[in-house]
Amino acid sequence: MLKQRRLIADQVAASLFEAEAAIDIALAKTAHLAGVMPGLRRDAGLSALIGQDAVERASEAFAALALARRSIVETHKELSTAQKQMGLGAVMYGDEGTKPPSLSAEPGRAIRAVGNDRAA
Repeated sequence: MLKQRRLIADQVAASLFEAEAAIDIALAKTAHLAGVMPGLRRDAGLSALIGQDAVERASEAFAALALARRSIVETHKELSTAQKQMGLGAVMYGDEGTKPPSLSAEPGRAIRAVGNDRAA
């Protein structure tokens, strides 16, 4: 049963990390789009009125993606809780960096790396 729960958690974690990465990429690309349009318009010698609606729509898309990022981060927090409820609290997923204190396993109990520092 533990092995099955671990496999399920692995699949969910992989999907979560893919979704987080996709949102981050979309956020960066949309920010680039919104940022490049005014400069290109200026370089072309066009009026500021040209493309204003497109800049506004790209800015709206960026705001929506920022909200989506907040939602996927909240999803990540909820899945961390579910992980503990499934008896997999000791299993780490993702990179080896520690989570910020607000995302740690329990308040006051941050996850930390432990080494074998025995004196020779």
